[in-house]
Amino acid sequence: MAIDGSVLGQLRPADTNAASVYSPGASTETQITAIIVCNTSGATATMRVFIDDDGTTYSEITALYWDVPVAANDSISLFFDRGIFMNDATGNLAVRSGVADALTFTVFGLEKTA
Repeated sequence: MAIDGSVLGQLRPADTNAASVYSPGASTETQITAIIVCNTSGATATMRVFIDDDGTTYSEITALYWDVPVAANDSISLFFDRGIFMNDATGNLAVRSGVADALTFTVFGLEKTA
């Protein structure tokens, strides 16, 4: 059994569609500990974060954060004290930017593989 703490995924959406930034591998248990959202544009942009533990539904049903504003040239940090756990290889952590090419999402956490 190996435990690895690292950047789990990073994505700068080129459009305003929700997209997966992380999906656990087979036989992998994951604890997501933080997401950093950086706005590299000169205007405020909204962000969304979704978790579908067994699929790819990115809507109000799977939303963790919905249309949260991120100020121009600023970052916000989302820390999860107890973590968000994932263990299904068909599950996805997805993100969406309200402005194309404005936000970079970086996901941190731990993976445990058998």
